[in-house]
Amino acid sequence: MLKPFKIKKPIFPLKFKRPNLKFRRPNFGFIAEDLHIQANKSFRREVARKSIHLSSLWIPALIYFAHPGVSIMLFAILFIGDALLEYGNFKKWHWARRTFGLLFFKTLRNKERIRTKFQVSGSMYVLAAAIICTLLFSKPVAAISLTVMLISDTCAALFGKAYGTRKLYKSKSLEGTVAFFLSALLINMLYEPVFHFTYAGVIASAIATFAEMFEDKLEIDDNLSIPLFVGITLSLLG
Repeated sequence: MLKPFKIKKPIFPLKFKRPNLKFRRPNFGFIAEDLHIQANKSFRREVARKSIHLSSLWIPALIYFAHPGVSIMLFAILFIGDALLEYGNFKKWHWARRTFGLLFFKTLRNKERIRTKFQVSGSMYVLAAAIICTLLFSKPVAAISLTVMLISDTCAALFGKAYGTRKLYKSKSLEGTVAFFLSALLINMLYEPVFHFTYAGVIASAIATFAEMFEDKLEIDDNLSIPLFVGITLSLLG
């Protein structure tokens, strides 16, 4: 009869090391490079910021179709409400900080989030420009001025972020500047049924482009300077 045999343990210990496998997330950066688009948070934040700009296109529409008194009253109410909200956010009032954060926090630049003194945001300049343009200019001119500011500034920012490789002045790129000028020119052309397009539209588009580029030299927020320059130029030359 065969005796059962036992398997002896090996003299040396058998140790199996787990392979160090690190799985990296696929890099889709080549897609962004092919499209010349910066796949980063700054571009997404700029899209969010400019979406607010485009959502404000109701302002030139109201200026053109509504009575000036109605437009100014509504703009004034919104201006006062926005000023109160921003000041309350600066003073850290609970309701103001909560409301301001829900509405604007994702669209703020880093320098706008950390403030040592009270500074108004771009929305207040937009509303101020709407009030001033309604008071000073005719309905078509005021509508064109605000439309150029809202759309052309958006085009400049997004094209500059996505395709801007040639710097003209500080953070301003050739691609963004060209996008601003061409879009402003197109807007003046599209308003042809209510305001005749002439050389004044070309000059107004060029002046607005320079106002956007040299905002720091003018020391005036471009949300205010652009519509004012466009309105003044069209009123004098148009």
